[in-house]
Amino acid sequence: MKALIWTILVFIAAVALALVLREHSGNVLIIAQPWRIELSLTLAVLLLLALFIILYVCLRVLAWVSGGPERFRSWRSLRAQKRDHELLESGWIKILEGRYTEAEKDLSKLLGRTRSGGRKVLAGLASARANHHLGEYGRRDEALALAKASAAGNPRLGEATAIVAAEMCLDQNRPQEALELLKPLQDASSRYFHATKLLLRAHLQLHNHDRVYELTRVLARRGVIDKAEAVQLIETSAAARLRDGGVEGFKSIWGDLKADERTLPDIALAAATIQTGQGNYDEASRIFEAALNIKPESRLLSAYAQCPAEQVARRLSKAEGWVKNHPNDPALLSALGKLCLTGELWGQGERYLLRSMKLRSDMRIHALLGTLYDRLGRTDDAMKHWRLAAGVVGALPVLPANKALPAADTRGDPTMVEAGKVGGMGFSHDYVVPMAASAADFIMDDDTKIPEPAAPHDKVPPAGGAGGVIAKNDTADFDEYFDSAPIPGVDLSQTSDRPRSGSGRD
Repeated sequence: MKALIWTILVFIAAVALALVLREHSGNVLIIAQPWRIELSLTLAVLLLLALFIILYVCLRVLAWVSGGPERFRSWRSLRAQKRDHELLESGWIKILEGRYTEAEKDLSKLLGRTRSGGRKVLAGLASARANHHLGEYGRRDEALALAKASAAGNPRLGEATAIVAAEMCLDQNRPQEALELLKPLQDASSRYFHATKLLLRAHLQLHNHDRVYELTRVLARRGVIDKAEAVQLIETSAAARLRDGGVEGFKSIWGDLKADERTLPDIALAAATIQTGQGNYDEASRIFEAALNIKPESRLLSAYAQCPAEQVARRLSKAEGWVKNHPNDPALLSALGKLCLTGELWGQGERYLLRSMKLRSDMRIHALLGTLYDRLGRTDDAMKHWRLAAGVVGALPVLPANKALPAADTRGDPTMVEAGKVGGMGFSHDYVVPMAASAADFIMDDDTKIPEPAAPHDKVPPAGGAGGVIAKNDTADFDEYFDSAPIPGVDLSQTSDRPRSGSGRD
């Protein structure tokens, strides 16, 4: 716009000058001894304009030449700045793409070249993040230290450096160091939402449930975190606060909770457990019922069903009201069955447990039915449900029945002593013959007797009544008791310590 105005003014001046020269024609005389120059007025004006233009151009050229070094320095600075921007942009893009090794090379090159403090901080933080993902924690710490030194004097860059370092500490499960880095931002955490989320992560790792509860409320009020995540964190932290506070801190902690927070399952369960431990069953029932009116949760129903006999009537009436709205809830039907059994309502309890079992095969339901049937004298039904309860826990291996054990491999046993040599060595025979491995599961009939072996020096008369006496060696008694025939299908040469050939018994 400015150039257009100047152009219009120049054209107006030119037209005005042309009109003046047309109306006032004359000559211009220039006397400079010994020269005398006479020109027309129009030519003199044109020469003056030309002289002005030439002088202006000369001055501009002179100014351009004198400003050459400055322009050269500016050009070099712009070129370096463009190169820095390209390296920084390339490094960040490669980090986002997961190409951390290539990104670290570009950023290291930028750190060695750039003279800008801001770009050095950004490159240092990006390089630290790339090394963090690569597991190069030493190089990461060096990049963070360089970024921190370059950010001195710039509060915003200092805060950015602290936040990035704290986030990396939390990734390594070092919450105490992260809290030290975030300490300057704790007072202004409501303005820095990302710093607040990092504080929440740190206190979660440190199990500081009070701070987790407070920070979650702040973030939920500002809409920074998802509502479902906020509800879960509030539920977990508030329940932990109740458990840690116990009876002494119950009143203050319970008073801090909102009405909708008190009905969350974990919070209601923790509060009701404290009241039950103090014997305040009515208050525990009210806490349970407020939560179960919103949603029948299985853990709450299981705890609600565990009560003394005097509370059964009230809780049973409440549960029967809930089952009208949730007729196919197995946990609710199971809780009704437990309450009926506590109140000794056997038939009604059996019906509720059977209805629950049709919807879900649960070990506890089978165990309850087994106990109930055992109490009622229905042993077969009790055994059936106890077996089903064991089957729900885990499939048992099928055990073989009436299967003979294989013969023992005695090749690795110590050297055996022949029975015939025992008598000559003077060893006593007063020992108990061990049971063979293959007969370990053999059961004697009542009318079957094992004949006791004769003493080593007894005389055994012949069956025909002759007066001759047959003397037996020490192994004869064992041969009468044990069958010396080979076991079918077993190669005794592979399982016995006896010689394989030419060693028959006498």
